[in-house]
Amino acid sequence: MPTLNDDAARAAARCLAAAYDGTMSFPEILATLGAAGIERYTVDYASGATTYFAADGARVTVDHPHDGAAIAARFDGAEVERAVRHAQSGAADYTYEGFCARVMAAGCAGYHVSLLGRRVVYFGRTAETHVERMPGAR
Repeated sequence: MPTLNDDAARAAARCLAAAYDGTMSFPEILATLGAAGIERYTVDYASGATTYFAADGARVTVDHPHDGAAIAARFDGAEVERAVRHAQSGAADYTYEGFCARVMAAGCAGYHVSLLGRRVVYFGRTAETHVERMPGAR
């Protein structure tokens, strides 16, 4: 499979780092990735990496800067939704690292973000899901 061009790969790495250090919001990250030609990405907590994809299948995988916690066996979609609402609230105590720990404790093994579909699909170890639609999604 082809890899993303250098500019898109750098944008992906910059966005992941910005999520962890809190210097970019989720909408800013989506705008940056979209401008770089990335249409979707998958966060995989088990592997500790996020893979970013362009429309032509080109991709790049970026390792997470921190080791994650254990992923709970039981998926709790309601708790994942509460974690998402906290992230969206703009609360001063929000961190992406804390969000990741919280959803992993709720059994989230990862999530897939579709910029084109304007949704995020959170999934558990047994393929249970919770879907969040982005503003403007149908």
